[in-house]
Amino acid sequence: MTEVERVATALAAGSAPGLTDSGRGTVHDLHVALRDAVRRRLAGSAGNSVGGGYGVRVLDAYETDPDVWWTRLLQVLTASGVETDEEILGAARAVLRAERRTGSITVDAVGVREVLIGDGSTQRTAFGR
Repeated sequence: MTEVERVATALAAGSAPGLTDSGRGTVHDLHVALRDAVRRRLAGSAGNSVGGGYGVRVLDAYETDPDVWWTRLLQVLTASGVETDEEILGAARAVLRAERRTGSITVDAVGVREVLIGDGSTQRTAFGR
């Protein structure tokens, strides 16, 4: 994953639904800090063809539909030089770390007799009874 892709992924992860209430606050706060830093960076790069108002509009559109706007966001982030901005890179890493800690796992256990899921789980299995 490139640094630009890491920033785009963190922007999507921070605005994704489905976070637990305890993690939502932390991830949301980190996401807002990242988004604001990226917005400042894009607004300040009006001198190039994909920066300025266009870059901010792409960022806003990306938050509503990351799948559709992924490529364009990568273009504006690359053109703005985001891969050299340590504030933004650090914020993106923080969002992804926090999101990993609060993420959830979906398990399809249809037809399964025994399942063990989660941290600290204990299972006792008795054979022949």
